[in-house]
Amino acid sequence: MEPVTNPLNPTLMKKTVKPLVLLTICALFFIQTPAQLKMPVAAGISSDIKKIIEDYPNRFINLMGEVIMQHPQSTDYECNFKVNGAEESFITRYSAKKEICSFEAVMMTTENFDKAKQKFKSLFNQLNNLSVRFADNKSLHLKGKFEEPKEEMKFTSVLFSPEPGQEFLKKLKVEITMQAVEPMEWKVKLLIYDREREDEERGAVRE
Repeated sequence: MEPVTNPLNPTLMKKTVKPLVLLTICALFFIQTPAQLKMPVAAGISSDIKKIIEDYPNRFINLMGEVIMQHPQSTDYECNFKVNGAEESFITRYSAKKEICSFEAVMMTTENFDKAKQKFKSLFNQLNNLSVRFADNKSLHLKGKFEEPKEEMKFTSVLFSPEPGQEFLKKLKVEITMQAVEPMEWKVKLLIYDREREDEERGAVRE
């Protein structure tokens, strides 16, 4: 007479449980992997700068907050839109026949030249060839030429111009600067402004 196999035999149960455990682990891995891939990546400033430039034709009116300071020929306003990573930002409107405006954000203040240089380069990489589409479906992309900061130079600037050169954007300039500030600090700034003159002179910049 053949022996009857015990269905509760511990050896058989161990052999069965191991494959089940492996299958469960594999299933969990494949279920979680897509979710992990969809996790948000640390955001840069590209989308924020697009939002600011999109309001440039409106003279930044939708981004203006309370008055910070009044000057003889201009007024500084709080910017009610927070640029990712900015230490501070403000909008300036100038008294003129045709209203001139500018946006300025301090992106980093540090005593470390290498950190400031790294921030400057990161901003360039995010802004160069940045595409912006306006409400009327017109579009532009920014184009600039990188300049390597040098500690002995004390000041470095990259100017971005909009392409194609449409009429309503002919005065628009986007600029990043890295400047030595007394006593021992470096400031990295982002500026968006009207260029009224034929040279590359920008509007007044607050230290």
